[in-house]
Amino acid sequence: MESPVGLRERKKAATRQAVHEATLRLTVEHGFDHVTVEAVADAAGISRRTFSNYFTNKEDALLYGEEQHIRALVQSVRDRPAEESAWTALRAAVAQFAERMSPPEREWAVRTRLAMRHPSLLARQLANHAALERDLADAVALRTGPTDTPPRPLVMAAAFLASVRIAMRIWIEEDETRGPGAVMDEILDEMGQRFT
Repeated sequence: MESPVGLRERKKAATRQAVHEATLRLTVEHGFDHVTVEAVADAAGISRRTFSNYFTNKEDALLYGEEQHIRALVQSVRDRPAEESAWTALRAAVAQFAERMSPPEREWAVRTRLAMRHPSLLARQLANHAALERDLADAVALRTGPTDTPPRPLVMAAAFLASVRIAMRIWIEEDETRGPGAVMDEILDEMGQRFT
């Protein structure tokens, strides 16, 4: 029998996902500027107050899926074998990520296009990346050698996330002709020359 806490957490996760999907669907249908929090709440079958329990605004709700992907990526880095170098672990984690997104996830493309067109979304996306950058730097710091300087994990984490962001933008601009993994490999090869 499942514990009430486990069931409650699953319900919360399902509600977050439903709100995120409703926000994305309404944004695609009506345009980001024409979507209200009230409309999202209605589409997700929740009250405006319940929406506020899960998300601060529609930007947060729209970018929730991306945040979950990045958190999973950070966890993948933490789960890599301890003997791998930091950059190797980052590369392996992003390869796993690209594999999970195969075929490429339409939602990622939609979010990236929207963020490129809407300054408020781009600002929120960059804030999400900055917050997650610290978690990634912590994971990287566990793998750096004793001769590495303290800012190295921060620089590596920032470079890695910037590489992923650049790769996603290129993937979108190329109309998704290549898989995101191939684009990420190209960008990470370029960036990795400093870290390998």
